Amino acid sequence: MARRSEGVRRKLVQFDEETWRGLDLLAHDQMKSFDELSAEAFRDLLRKYGQPENLKAALKQSARATHQGSPKTPATPGKSRSSSMRRS
Repeated sequence: MARRSEGVRRKLVQFDEETWRGLDLLAHDQMKSFDELSAEAFRDLLRKYGQPENLKAALKQSARATHQGSPKTPATPGKSRSSSMRRS
């Protein structure tokens, strides 16, 4: 029995006959395998919903979100905006 490579997941999917024929024709026209087409489709789906495609992309997205959420200048201890506004 052949060993599966690490990190490869399998999922059984079911298509109606018309959809399968369309996918099979597309695969032949593009000279790609069904696996290549499905990987491309799922990557596009993740992009559409703003989800990272892989761990590296997820880490970059997380780092950007953390960096954007941090204040640009630290607040001065003991001073607040409301107290400075009352003095006018």
